[in-house]
Amino acid sequence: MEKSWKKIYFSGDEFKVLMARDLLAESGINAVIMNQKDSSYLVFGDVELYIEEQDTQEALKILDQLITGEI
Repeated sequence: MEKSWKKIYFSGDEFKVLMARDLLAESGINAVIMNQKDSSYLVFGDVELYIEEQDTQEALKILDQLITGEI
């Protein structure tokens, strides 16, 4: 992954990260998911969401609305 990408969100629940990615995509923010879960034991590890660094402020505003339930 390029150095200009930044981890913006992570969760042990893949569906939460998928929702966040889709919400960011609707706003025109490119996001990439990296699944860091252990392949043998799926209860260990997280699913991480990365965005390009220049989109950080806008993405944080959008994800804050998702977390607080305003969306």
